[in-house]
Amino acid sequence: MVAQLKPGMSREQVRFVLGAPLLTDVFHADRWDYVYRFQPGKGKLQERKLTVIFENGSLARLEGDVRPEEAGAQ
Repeated sequence: MVAQLKPGMSREQVRFVLGAPLLTDVFHADRWDYVYRFQPGKGKLQERKLTVIFENGSLARLEGDVRPEEAGAQ
């Protein structure tokens, strides 16, 4: 889903693609945080973090350990 994000997308478009953010901060309204946890069967627990930064109401950049180019390759 991260691979579908493009700079300039509105908050509504980002919410449609990723769902509601796990964390929102009243002091940082232009920052949404997502945490993904996955544990396959008896495998090791995997955790990924993604921060979406908005400027002037549109997607400006992504931070964290999930990148669109990596997400598209999986």
